[in-house]
Amino acid sequence: MRRSFAFKITLLTLAWLMLAIACQQVPAAAFWPVVFGALTTPVALALTALLALYWLRRNWRVAVLPILALGLTWPHVQRGLALHPSYLNEEAAVKTQDLTGGQTLRSAFFVPQGQNNVSLLSANVRIFNVYAQLREANNASSKDFIRWLAQSPADVLCLQEYYNEPRGSRDDKDIFQTDDRLGRGSGRHSFISVTLTNGIGAEFGLAIFSRFPIMQRGTIAFGRLSQNHAMWADLVRPANRTGRNRPDTIRVYNVHLQSMSMAETDITAATESRAGLRAKAPNLLRRFRNGAVARGAQVDTVLAHLARSPYPVLLTGDLNDLPYSYPYDQLADHLQNAWATVGTGIGATYNGKLPGLRIDQQFASPQWEVLGCRVHREIKWSDHFPVEALYRLR
Repeated sequence: MRRSFAFKITLLTLAWLMLAIACQQVPAAAFWPVVFGALTTPVALALTALLALYWLRRNWRVAVLPILALGLTWPHVQRGLALHPSYLNEEAAVKTQDLTGGQTLRSAFFVPQGQNNVSLLSANVRIFNVYAQLREANNASSKDFIRWLAQSPADVLCLQEYYNEPRGSRDDKDIFQTDDRLGRGSGRHSFISVTLTNGIGAEFGLAIFSRFPIMQRGTIAFGRLSQNHAMWADLVRPANRTGRNRPDTIRVYNVHLQSMSMAETDITAATESRAGLRAKAPNLLRRFRNGAVARGAQVDTVLAHLARSPYPVLLTGDLNDLPYSYPYDQLADHLQNAWATVGTGIGATYNGKLPGLRIDQQFASPQWEVLGCRVHREIKWSDHFPVEALYRLR
């Protein structure tokens, strides 16, 4: 009787796992509750693994079922829990940087040695903490963050929630004149895609800074009702000047998908008491639904543009969604995810009260080999940790 019940649980779990994976392939605009089904995927995977261990002790013939299911869904396991212990990122060089206030930060960067290697660092910089509620005394975190990015040896920087002020807009030695500091000041070409300009002429938006010349560039709008958007740039690698017969241009996409704008305080209030749940749940659910629907349409727009790229592609940015979601699934169908390919562990990128969330991603087209990927969890000047990866053009 006990084995019969366990066998039924096993079959139900395997059906649940297949259904959860199928939910990831359905856009929220078609039927938005599928988002919840997709988010149960890691639970279904974990239960399948436990059942495999159970049946290995009880009946190895039945154990074949959950083991086979895990084998078939292994890419989905790697999405949430990458298991590549052999990739320990030995190609990183440790650099010591002296920061404001005498602080010393040891931060390991990838060194893009080799003509076919390209390193890319992506970060949601949270407007460099310029707002009063984020600002520290003497703008310490802002200065440190900008200096750290400027000192990075990465070939390409892709920044979301970027902020840049014109010269002379404030008296603090133009510390927020980031276009100059991260562009010409660090030997990079710059492309800033502005979504908003405030009263002092400061720019908000996305930015790409590249050590390679920018040949062409453009933006991808997500509609008039959203300030979120994507940008792209065609970068001419040094191979273009050697006369060698091989690809010399790459295309980089910097993407910022729709946020759900769900305050952590509201989420906390909804989980602490029934009264809080009744008060906050309707608004949280509405924001959750609207965000999921918007991101589904936005990623389809980006992929339609990406499909026309004549060059090898690197795509990075803040997806505002988990690896078990429609946007991630659509990108993973066409591109390889850097962390899932060579990372180890969860790779959480959200620096907030909700732990374990990996919402910042890097993807590469099949022409690239991913050599390494790391999350800079030592950099805590934003609510997102920077993500860095090293690629080699095959």
